[in-house]
Amino acid sequence: MKRLKILRRWFARKLGLARVMCLVLLAVFAGLRLWDPPPVQELRLRTFDMFQLLDPRHKAARPVVIVDIDDKSLARLGQWPWPRTRIADMIQSLTSNGAVAIGFDVVFSEADRLNPDLVASQMRYLDDATRARLRELPSNDQILSEAIKRSRVVLGETGQSAITSEIDKALPFTGVATVGEAGAERFLFEFPGLLRNVPVIEKVAAGRGLFTIRTERDGLIRRVPMIMRAQGNIMPSLSLEILRVVTGTPTLLVRTDKTGIRAVRLKGVEIPTDENGQLWVHYARHDPSIYVSAADVLDNTVSPSRIAGKLVLVGTSAVGLNDIKTTPVSRAMPGVEIHAQVLESVLTGAAISRPNYALGVELLVAMIIGLLVIIFTPNLGPVRLVLAGAMFAAILVGTSWFFYAKYRYLIDFTYPLLSTTAIYITFIFSSFVREQRQRVQIRGQFAQYMSPVLVEQLAQSPEKLKLGGEEREMTIMFSDVRGFTSISESYKHDPQGLTALMNRFLTPLTNVIIEQKGYIDKYMGDAIMAFWNAPLDDPQHEINACEAAIQMLEKIDVVNKEREEEAADGGHVYIPLNVGIGLNTGIGVVGNMGSDRKFNYSVLGDSVNLASRLEGQSKEYGFPIIVGSRTALAAKDKFAILELDFIMVKGKTEPEVIYAIAGREDVMHSAAFQRLRNITIEMLGCYRSRNWQGALDAIARGRKSEDADTLEKLFKLYEARVKDFQVNPPAEGWTGAYALLTK
Repeated sequence: MKRLKILRRWFARKLGLARVMCLVLLAVFAGLRLWDPPPVQELRLRTFDMFQLLDPRHKAARPVVIVDIDDKSLARLGQWPWPRTRIADMIQSLTSNGAVAIGFDVVFSEADRLNPDLVASQMRYLDDATRARLRELPSNDQILSEAIKRSRVVLGETGQSAITSEIDKALPFTGVATVGEAGAERFLFEFPGLLRNVPVIEKVAAGRGLFTIRTERDGLIRRVPMIMRAQGNIMPSLSLEILRVVTGTPTLLVRTDKTGIRAVRLKGVEIPTDENGQLWVHYARHDPSIYVSAADVLDNTVSPSRIAGKLVLVGTSAVGLNDIKTTPVSRAMPGVEIHAQVLESVLTGAAISRPNYALGVELLVAMIIGLLVIIFTPNLGPVRLVLAGAMFAAILVGTSWFFYAKYRYLIDFTYPLLSTTAIYITFIFSSFVREQRQRVQIRGQFAQYMSPVLVEQLAQSPEKLKLGGEEREMTIMFSDVRGFTSISESYKHDPQGLTALMNRFLTPLTNVIIEQKGYIDKYMGDAIMAFWNAPLDDPQHEINACEAAIQMLEKIDVVNKEREEEAADGGHVYIPLNVGIGLNTGIGVVGNMGSDRKFNYSVLGDSVNLASRLEGQSKEYGFPIIVGSRTALAAKDKFAILELDFIMVKGKTEPEVIYAIAGREDVMHSAAFQRLRNITIEMLGCYRSRNWQGALDAIARGRKSEDADTLEKLFKLYEARVKDFQVNPPAEGWTGAYALLTK
């Protein structure tokens, strides 16, 4: 121990304490990079996202077309799933128009519910002769099978978190062979279960592939698995299987080494992957031109030139079918387009990759630059120190960008830059310790004349005392107690009781907002205005705001139960508290607002006004929580979202789609909610296409559904509008938007 202390003092004397600390720091950062914890990964991935945003893939050719089961198709042809005969017609139309291959980003896992034999069994009032004739007809699945036989079709399948059924070994699987290190299959993503198509169509398809896409920790899709394990079987992705079929490759070759999977080889094509068999997708911007509506394909109104010589993917962009993903270049991209992006990247030779030597290069560069900084930095003056740091940063960023722009290699500059920056900061810290001590003395002197709190705020952030603001994307909330005027009138002889009541319900509502990372802007009597994502960043501000809204209703229910029991015990009238909440996400100006003498931290903007309008409409639509479209899009995977209307609020020129939050994820997955949502989708589709009778029929069916009372106000609202439009039709060019007459 004594020798260690002597050695440490010798190093500190010869090298300087700062240099010793920086050498230790350099070793720590090297270990940190080898460990590669999630924050380090996140920073690296965000850098690669920035590269794609700055230089996305440019489309020189469009080898893929997407047949889109869009909202237009659902409105015209009915809800999904469609009869298999209609799918057969689609395949026949695409094949006759020259499609090279057809891939389905959907799975036909159950027999068609409209198969003639099933209809014969389920229809109550058929006579025996008709029932017998129906059973003699070929099934819809068999008709689809015949259409698949006459084309080149790749069926989609999906991995599952649990085994739901045994795999029929008689059904075919794509052949896969490994070249290189044995046992690399353990690096593949594995799904315990596999959901396949019905055997009658599965066995005649040209290929079968998984369309399962895994998101990163932050919800983005940067990499797509090219090959996976599902229920014990190695299987290609949907896009890889399409490429195998069109290239005529009998068996896929997986190239491996000790670190995992390196590439997947087809006839004449090698696709680079990461160690888990994932392809880094080189994204292009969202391209609406590659989409054709499924309804138009079935109507044969699509030009054959749109289909001829193309790979066709069949998928959906409909909001109700919930297949919207987030990518580095797009916040909302249909999942089927991600498969199209994979195909385009491979077919045009524009794939990006992270070479297996990337980690070694990054470690070596970090060590070399770190040692150069440790050796030369203490001898540099402040100006030269800044210039040297800027030069090293420019070299790192420029080299990383060069490899991406020239060779489409992903080389991370953030780790060398971070380690070098940490060393610089250490030197700067040691250089300015003396100045910091002087600042402490100054703080002590000023504290004799000013509040220490104000002095510290002024020292740390003097801009806090200035007027002004910044633009931020935020989620704004307005909440209000319905009918509070009548409640307050019952306390006109007891003002203290009214104050106690307000504190009683405002306190738990406030606590919920703060616990969910919200900021209370102000109280307006019984109303609350709050916002998220300021002053601190909150990447999940939309989700946190929605969760806060639901918890606020739960807290009000608790308060109401307590008050009801107190009213029963005291023998006085009980009036329940009902809260309406409006949420909207958008750009707002947030900062210190007011005068030079007095100001508050607050937010202004159109998004704030819309949130206030939505809160005011919660009573009209019969839902206590109403949200704008951007809030709904961000929260759709976590909450039961129900589309309500397409409205034009006073003071705005652009209409807005508004939604209700009916509950959390458990409600979203419930059968009752799914039925009610399908009814509302059908009703809105008919209403917006001026099919007034169809809308009334949907309302009538909705009223017969379980839990339909929750939609009664909505049904009445649309019923009144439809009947009015039947008498006074809307003007030509009507978009379905409804102008609100009140704020």
